[in-house]
Amino acid sequence: MRSIDVCLTPALLNLYDIEDSIVVVIDILRATSSIVYGIDNGATAIIPVAQVEDCLRYAGNGYLLAAERNGEVVEGYDFGNSPFSYTTEKVGGKTIVLTTTNGTKALQMARERAHQVVMGSFLNLAALCDWLRVQDKNVLLLCAGWKDKFNLEDTLFAGAVVAELRKDFTHIDDSSVAAEDLYECAKGDLRKYLHKSSHSHRLAQLNIEEDVKFCLQLNVCEAIPVLVGDALVALKA
Repeated sequence: MRSIDVCLTPALLNLYDIEDSIVVVIDILRATSSIVYGIDNGATAIIPVAQVEDCLRYAGNGYLLAAERNGEVVEGYDFGNSPFSYTTEKVGGKTIVLTTTNGTKALQMARERAHQVVMGSFLNLAALCDWLRVQDKNVLLLCAGWKDKFNLEDTLFAGAVVAELRKDFTHIDDSSVAAEDLYECAKGDLRKYLHKSSHSHRLAQLNIEEDVKFCLQLNVCEAIPVLVGDALVALKA
């Protein structure tokens, strides 16, 4: 008997027993989308760190340093969390050290107790669901939200996963039902639905609409980034 739960914000993570669970960290706009894309494009590893200052410990050792706060690249770093910075030409064969406002924070919280931590995005939805379907573990879908608050885009993705996996799990909690219902409302045009979201408006002010559109693409990546030690690497089949 396996369960699938949705944690709508990291502020609620302490309510879940995850010691025997696979935790899927979700930060659609844009951290986990960029991580998936970067690993799919041949990045050797992506090292998530909690604070901007933590990146500096890796300076001068051949790493690419990526830091984002409030949707913008932190001055002095190679790039932030735009997926267009994670192309094969830029990250192939490289190791990136990354910190973001929400996604890397959620990841650091999950790693403390979870059996395993992987990254989810619309870009790798099918590959992720195919893999989760055959694992003998409970699943927690952890929405990174926005500064510990609920957000729409992460919840929509969680709902998409629930819709794909519902028949494979015996227990689904109420937040999973709500997430799936939201996804069913939005799936015909995700971008149109997300025009309602606060983070979408926040990013629009930064003139990065193309990033948003990119992150809502379905199934353009096969990679599933998994946390091994301190680094996210491609999950081996």
